[in-house]
Amino acid sequence: MNTPILEMKNITKEFPGVKALDNVSFRVTEGEIHCLVGENGAGKSTLMKVLSGVHSHGTYTGDILLNGQLQEYKGISDSEDAGIAIIYQELALIPEMSVYENIFLGHEISSNGFTVEWNETIKRANEMLKRVRLDVNPSTKIKDLGVGKQQLVEIAKALHRDVKILILDEPTAALNEDDSENLLNLLREQREQGVTCILISHKLKEVIEIADTVTVLRDGQTVCTLNAAEGEISEPVLIKHMVGREIDNIYPSREHYIAEHVALEVKDWNVYDPQLGRELLKDINFNVKKGEIVGLAGLMGAGRTELALSIFGNPDGYHTHGDVFLDGARVSFGHPADAIKAGVAYLTEDRKGNGLILIQDVKQNITLANLREISKRGVVDNNTEIKTANQYRTSLDIRTPSIEQKVQNLSGGNQQKVCLGKWLFVKPNVLILDEPTRGIDVGAKYEIYTIMNRLVKEGMSIIMISSELPEILGMSDRVYVVSGGKIAGEMPIGEATQEKIMDLATDY
Repeated sequence: MNTPILEMKNITKEFPGVKALDNVSFRVTEGEIHCLVGENGAGKSTLMKVLSGVHSHGTYTGDILLNGQLQEYKGISDSEDAGIAIIYQELALIPEMSVYENIFLGHEISSNGFTVEWNETIKRANEMLKRVRLDVNPSTKIKDLGVGKQQLVEIAKALHRDVKILILDEPTAALNEDDSENLLNLLREQREQGVTCILISHKLKEVIEIADTVTVLRDGQTVCTLNAAEGEISEPVLIKHMVGREIDNIYPSREHYIAEHVALEVKDWNVYDPQLGRELLKDINFNVKKGEIVGLAGLMGAGRTELALSIFGNPDGYHTHGDVFLDGARVSFGHPADAIKAGVAYLTEDRKGNGLILIQDVKQNITLANLREISKRGVVDNNTEIKTANQYRTSLDIRTPSIEQKVQNLSGGNQQKVCLGKWLFVKPNVLILDEPTRGIDVGAKYEIYTIMNRLVKEGMSIIMISSELPEILGMSDRVYVVSGGKIAGEMPIGEATQEKIMDLATDY
């Protein structure tokens, strides 16, 4: 057995009313890619925060050994000095600063302790960019880079500190397939250079593709560690260990019965962004029928989210031209409130940034979009609000100790259910779901899919934007492919394949 570079022994971490980690043990061998998987709330991120010093020594019990030496980190700087770097899903970059400034932020190059040596900084930044295969000018501002390139800047920022263990928390959650594959290849290269990687991911196909070893956590405890070289890692095995039961089909079955009634139709829809000075969407035509799930597939940047937002009251102030029909009647939504009032709701792809108020509780978030329903003479009726929140907590199986719990303390899957509950409370006829299962685990995904099936069976119409082709194929009745701001094709689900969708998605 190889000597471990890292051992975490009997780690227990508690928060008020919650035991996040319960006697967890974790072992990583030098130079391997070790994946950490488990449902939301299993303890993965908490364990990595213990390792990286976010949760300092004394706030948990158990031992951390690095190359056999006991570690007692009082903060992040201690773990960084030991050669540990962590990259979170929410990137810690400053948009208005340049690439080179971000790479060396907090670790500025100076010979006298006062003056930054900018020429040397730019030179070294170029060296780090070459190491991560990112071909950009180091003077480029972060805000001018796509998410995939920003992720590489984060890795360059970590690697310049002579990192020994690189931790990545859901690094590909917001990346398209090309950027994800590029990142995985980069991790393979770093492994060849002796960097040990710990990767948290909900994308099991990605885990199977790259992992040397996988550790599964469930309910704050270590379930098992599996080895790729011994053929122990497969999707059914991982799912069984993660959720504690077998899920034969992650997409619950549903009869594809669709009424002829068209719930929402968009005709000759054009969208122009005055800030960017360019056309985002051109001559878009599509519809969704009563009781139907329509999938919108396409690459990131194709215009799917812009399409949804321009229909949903146009909050970004695009210039739009064309017609939108709701139940056959022409409508015009000047504000999201108009769309909501007409029975159209939009669940954002960014639940933490735009979908929820994290510092407020479950109850307040669920009722937020329909306060009039729970108010009397303009004042919120607390009893009605509590009753409403509890109804959605039960019907959506939101796992929370109380509806008074702050949303920021919930797992990603339960946050998504709160966000969904908020929109269901406005009682929409048409529900637009933008990346509805991004960043949530396989068990929570199954629950979201089951809820979607129940809603369309009850007559709701759903437009689902998803970058995951298996999800498009597993949940849709019909598929539209958006490419370069245009509808590249439409097909019933019986004719759709990943190959056909990708051919259309890249045809621009």
